Amino acid sequence: MKIYLAMDDTDNLESRGTGKLARATGAEIATRFPVDGISRHQLFVHEDIPPFTSHNSCAVIHIEAQERADKEWIFETAKECMLNDFIEGSDPPGIAVACADEILPPLIAYGRDAQKIVLNQEKARTIAANLGIRLEGLGGTEDGVIGTMAGLGLARGGGNDGRYLLCGKIRDLSGPADVETLLEAGIDAVYTTDGHLLRDGHIIIDEGKSAKPCPVDGKKILFVEHVDGQYYAVKRG
Repeated sequence: MKIYLAMDDTDNLESRGTGKLARATGAEIATRFPVDGISRHQLFVHEDIPPFTSHNSCAVIHIEAQERADKEWIFETAKECMLNDFIEGSDPPGIAVACADEILPPLIAYGRDAQKIVLNQEKARTIAANLGIRLEGLGGTEDGVIGTMAGLGLARGGGNDGRYLLCGKIRDLSGPADVETLLEAGIDAVYTTDGHLLRDGHIIIDEGKSAKPCPVDGKKILFVEHVDGQYYAVKRG
């Protein structure tokens, strides 16, 4: 059973950021359940979204659980991780958990809206209540519930949004790598942006950086561009 745990904790200058927090939380959850990946989803960037940041993204942990009741342990474990990490002055964090079949069209549409317009807490909380999704704000104005609910919709909505912060052992690799090595690390396929499937070859990835595959129809796909006889990894989403 696939369970999604979403969080939105926009970082300030002192915090370590939503991505790092999500990976730390995912590592804790992985002590009990397999974590299939952690995805990042870009939300609307606008000066009317307080506090205004240049990134405004949320993160979603994709978990393979046994039964619906596992949601409670997952939620409480993530909540503890987030509260232990919370730094005053950062955007108040939000957290939500849902089984795949609880993320219905209204929530998927809400996620897409969150990438284009300014939304409010009321609608996020109403959708959560109507769909039976556990949602909680963990401090301050609790505006983090908006991005959190959006994250659930974007992660589930066809599996075609954002990029992976973590999947398989991809973060164990940094810098250039062969296609075979990337596939062994957890990427499902490597494609050029113009549609060519790569079965072998060398991919240029910035030194000290890991490849950033994207969710595409339930697969983890790394996109590359062919420039001057070499393949360069592309960051999308």
